[in-house]
Amino acid sequence: MSLEERIQLVNQKIEAACQRSGRQREDVNVIAVTKYVSLETTGAVLDHGLEHIGENRWQDAQAKWEAFGQQGTWHFIGHLQTNKVKDVIGKFRYIHSLDRLSLAKELDKKAASLGIQVETLLQVNISGEESKFGLQPEQASSFLREISSFNNLKVIGLMTMAPHEEDPELTRPVFRGLRELRDHLNGQALTAEPLTELSMGMSNDFEVAIEEGATWVRLGSILVGKEEGSQWA
Repeated sequence: MSLEERIQLVNQKIEAACQRSGRQREDVNVIAVTKYVSLETTGAVLDHGLEHIGENRWQDAQAKWEAFGQQGTWHFIGHLQTNKVKDVIGKFRYIHSLDRLSLAKELDKKAASLGIQVETLLQVNISGEESKFGLQPEQASSFLREISSFNNLKVIGLMTMAPHEEDPELTRPVFRGLRELRDHLNGQALTAEPLTELSMGMSNDFEVAIEEGATWVRLGSILVGKEEGSQWA
């Protein structure tokens, strides 16, 4: 299947999920996850009008960002080591994986030195899997209070990863839980502006995530493919 055909298929699936859940198509944004594809494919993704690019590791993203960083909007969606903040700050507009105070401090400090405000999402481990990063849901309120004085950090929403399930319907409680947590946090008015974004849903389960309120879906293999033999795999 060509890239053009995959884009068309994904759009059809998103539109159907929006119709099922009474949502507007324009409320759902697609992040093309290019971690497993080459420089050439990443360029083709941008040329086909996919504006949002997601990468998990700076080591894999560097060559792509140097080639295409002025095109599109870049999202850092993987676990971010504190010592890598200097590499990604100012290059990636969104950091989806804020999960600890040391990272918040480093992001705020580096953003201040550049005179910018970095937009972040709290990564929350809704599923409770030990293998996944993220705050526990009950930690989110106190964490937001702790970082409320960080003027160069703007938390705009929440991110989570669901377990990989053969039946995507089994992921629904995870996505619903993230939406309910966001609404609960907004009810506490812990941020200057309400949290609006929900980054959830991947190739296997994004339709369920959309039905539960996702505003960003992170799509790799179903959208851009996967080049197992490449140096990027």
